[in-house]
Amino acid sequence: MTDQRDPHAIATLLAADRRHAWHPYASALNPPPVYPVASAHGVRLRLGDGRELLDGMSSWWAAIHGYNHPVLNRAVSAQLGRMSHVMFGGLTNEPAVELCALLAAITPGELERVFLCDSGSVAVEVAIKMALQYWQAQGQAGRNRLLTLAGGYHGDTFMAMSVCDPVTGMHHLFRDVLPRQLFAPRPGCGFGKPARAADIAAFEALLTQHGDAIAAVILEPIVQGAGGMHFYSADYLRRVRALCDAHGVLLIADEIATGFGRTGKLFACEHAGIAPDILCLGKALTGGYLSLAATLTSERVAGIVCSGEAGALMHGPTFMGNPLACAVALASTRLLLSLPWQREIARLESALREGLAPAARLPGVREVRVLGAIGVIEMEQAVAMGPITERFLAEGVWVRPFGRLVYTMPPFIMRTDEVARLTHGMIAALEKYLSQPSGEEAQ
Repeated sequence: MTDQRDPHAIATLLAADRRHAWHPYASALNPPPVYPVASAHGVRLRLGDGRELLDGMSSWWAAIHGYNHPVLNRAVSAQLGRMSHVMFGGLTNEPAVELCALLAAITPGELERVFLCDSGSVAVEVAIKMALQYWQAQGQAGRNRLLTLAGGYHGDTFMAMSVCDPVTGMHHLFRDVLPRQLFAPRPGCGFGKPARAADIAAFEALLTQHGDAIAAVILEPIVQGAGGMHFYSADYLRRVRALCDAHGVLLIADEIATGFGRTGKLFACEHAGIAPDILCLGKALTGGYLSLAATLTSERVAGIVCSGEAGALMHGPTFMGNPLACAVALASTRLLLSLPWQREIARLESALREGLAPAARLPGVREVRVLGAIGVIEMEQAVAMGPITERFLAEGVWVRPFGRLVYTMPPFIMRTDEVARLTHGMIAALEKYLSQPSGEEAQ
């Protein structure tokens, strides 16, 4: 758009979008409405028609420092002057090496080996390949199944889909062609509470029954994200770690959504004081600037993987170790670590608790819950995306609900008064949505 407020330019853009762009989880036959963003700065998105929105989503939880941050802008500009990309096969580059060293230093346990890749889904694929090759190298190729938790979400590629919830997840259409994995019941013990004996017993029973076939346990520690924004007990996570050790099974922690401070700890595993054997990172890694993810493991696991027939981990993305993405990831991570981020997350948590509390009194609300910089209003029934989005825009906020969940993960830099405006807008929009005729709700 040459003129972001020119209605003709906006109409032309939207027509081209409708004709050619295929948006995530959207029909190409009858595309839902989309809203052109002309610019973004701080915690605000400016639409093409001039409307300004408070961003409650951090662009799917990635833009933790907000938009157009001067530190990250400088990092990108400086790296562009040197090189934007060089292959990682047979070559290396300073930003990638420094990023690997930094991630190894700040993650839990002794995760010394870092495999850089393109996206969160690919990080999960790489983690599963590590686990499978780990057992193949030891002559136990029959250990090729994953044990995971019901209600989880790990990505949209095929092995990642196989460990997403098979009933309530988004990938049931592929059930007949996906590997059959094992699913323990979703933990019923909430965050801050002890593990329930029944939950642990069910998990242990699966380990005992299928232990010879299980390569690894994979889970989202503490917070199950896109599978339901479910917060569960750190005690449960501790006991899962102990059971994995007792049964000789690897533990993969998918911290793509929870890493880099979102839950109040730098990594959610730290709530339980445990470390995984393999760790997946993504989303906030670059502060939302570029796509980059990482899969980390210990020197022991890496050594066993590489002692097998292939002599290497059999994966190699074209853009692996991209210097531009690694440079901004370094800048984003160093920026986070330089700030009093724990205090800021505690401030956001308090503001979200206060701001979202009135939602509990609305009809049709099942529960309101907050952990760190995550605020969730869980409804009894799924909301209709089109009508409720229009309500949010009318209140000047950008929130993207799914299913029964109306939630926010704001940028860490959002001020307390801005959080109050965001939560007020969410509740006001929800009230208006709930009072509208049932016919409109069904659109």
